[in-house]
Amino acid sequence: MFPIPVTVLTGFLGAGKTTLLNRLLKDPALADTAVIINEYGEVAIDHLLVEQASDGIIELSDGCLCCTVRGELVDTLANLVDRLQTGRIARLARVVIETTGLADPAPVLQSIMGHPALVQAFRLDGVVTLVDAVNGSASLDAHVEALKQAAVADRLGLTKTDLATSEDMEALTARLATISPAAQILDAGQASAPDLFNCGLYDPATKSADVRRWLGEAAREVHEHDHPHGQAHHHDHDHGHHHAHHHRHDGRVRTHALVHDGAVPYSAIEMFLDLLRSTQGDKLLRMKGVIELAEDPSRPLVIHGVQRLLHPPARLPAWPDDRRGTRLVLITLDMPKGYVERLFAALTNRPAVDTPDRAALEGNPLAIAGR
Repeated sequence: MFPIPVTVLTGFLGAGKTTLLNRLLKDPALADTAVIINEYGEVAIDHLLVEQASDGIIELSDGCLCCTVRGELVDTLANLVDRLQTGRIARLARVVIETTGLADPAPVLQSIMGHPALVQAFRLDGVVTLVDAVNGSASLDAHVEALKQAAVADRLGLTKTDLATSEDMEALTARLATISPAAQILDAGQASAPDLFNCGLYDPATKSADVRRWLGEAAREVHEHDHPHGQAHHHDHDHGHHHAHHHRHDGRVRTHALVHDGAVPYSAIEMFLDLLRSTQGDKLLRMKGVIELAEDPSRPLVIHGVQRLLHPPARLPAWPDDRRGTRLVLITLDMPKGYVERLFAALTNRPAVDTPDRAALEGNPLAIAGR
């Protein structure tokens, strides 16, 4: 029964979240789905659908889901668990949380990942961000909230594509691939519910961990092939560097893809995460990672965090494929350039390139004894 996957559906004002939900909730693939929506400034789910779904639809209509009703969101999720355990809901396969158009998705993600009871009952499956193909670029230019919504996405769904020109579509798609190279970009009007909502670590078809898909490595490899930069095992995507003159927010977001071929001690990983979150936590939009631990290299450690909040680390029973080592994907906003890379170099005992080797190693706060 547990944990139940939770999908956060976000997107800027007018992106078409409710229109998408109205279509998808009629799909048998979303049977036994509870939807938490917010009517504030938005169009409500149509009444026919509410009547059909009865207890499956939960509306939070007074205030912004991500701030003024955060406590209510936690209460609502807890109530869902209670209803399920007491038999008032026969089955609950998924929860979809629709944020308001002006919402920063981070507080919603933190509510799910940070509550000690909810984290036992729910797992964050992913973030689906809708982007208006006609007005999306203007929203990204004018509102940092729109940029954050796109940056943290696992899936980017383009809406109103029939109203946009092919040139606008191509430019927007290229821009989104730069902002969020790990996200899969889809036409939301054509995509099915499984296409959009199955973004978690576990593939529902195989019931096994799909690390490569979860970390967005396939999407990133396409992006790197078209826009090569960085080192083979240590990538820093400096978004918007070539377009900062007309995409004024884009350069503030970076995706750091960090790879180390080999096991690392848990104490070093723990210190890396503590330093990163304590010094730059507000600038860490999202973090995912799969780590080979020196103490038990046969069982990978999975980490997932939002800002200063880290989901309780989990261990997989075995590696899903032959590729081991440590792989971290970090999405940051206004992070000092090179900070993450220097900290990761310290974790893996690589001397800083602009520091004498002896000083770099002796001054390494994460130095692994005996190496």
